[in-house]
Amino acid sequence: MRRPRYTIRHANAVAPVACPCGVSRRILTAKDSRAASVHVVAIKADSQAHYHRRATEYYFVLSGRGSIELDGQAVPVRAGHALCIPPGVRHRARGRLKILNVVVPPFDPRDEFPA
Repeated sequence: MRRPRYTIRHANAVAPVACPCGVSRRILTAKDSRAASVHVVAIKADSQAHYHRRATEYYFVLSGRGSIELDGQAVPVRAGHALCIPPGVRHRARGRLKILNVVVPPFDPRDEFPA
């Protein structure tokens, strides 16, 4: 039988992993696509500032209220907000938020640096 050229995966089928932001379910990864990865992240109350040298991150706030600190500037966010975080921008989230995180190119833990 031929392997499908697409991937379908439910978020609950993926084990959560700790990350600087809180807890991430890395639903689609570099194993699925060389173009991007897709994660659902439950932000803890006060995440750790970090940055990426290669990756651009796109956040879409699914639920909650809080702020995203971008290069030292706090920006209030709530459900429905979308953000583009280019490489080199130091960032962290504050508050109880659930976000959809699309990472281009796909997330690589070797490209995550403390700020």
